[in-house]
Amino acid sequence: MSPTHPLTTTTFELPGYRITKSFGVVRGIIVRSRSIVGNIGASIQTIFGGNISLYTSLCERARDDAFRQMLTHAGELGANAVVGVRYDATEIGAGITEVLCYGTAVFVEVAS
Repeated sequence: MSPTHPLTTTTFELPGYRITKSFGVVRGIIVRSRSIVGNIGASIQTIFGGNISLYTSLCERARDDAFRQMLTHAGELGANAVVGVRYDATEIGAGITEVLCYGTAVFVEVAS
């Protein structure tokens, strides 16, 4: 599956398609931390308030990496779509966060 495949959804069906096979749960997991330099930069940003762009970009990259891993896992099983996509994040240590992306890998065909 391509990392930009349009057949991913948070719902459990894809309008215009029918699910012909389910491969079960697939997931992508990333564990990230910010470097000391990044933490200093983010600390400076907190002085001024608003969006802390260093952390925002870290979170976006972690979610994207987990999403791409999930798609790779689905593709390895023979799926061409993933339904019920969800994200979860857990702090597993001081400044260390796990990001999990998961869903159900399926094979879909255009509904006739």
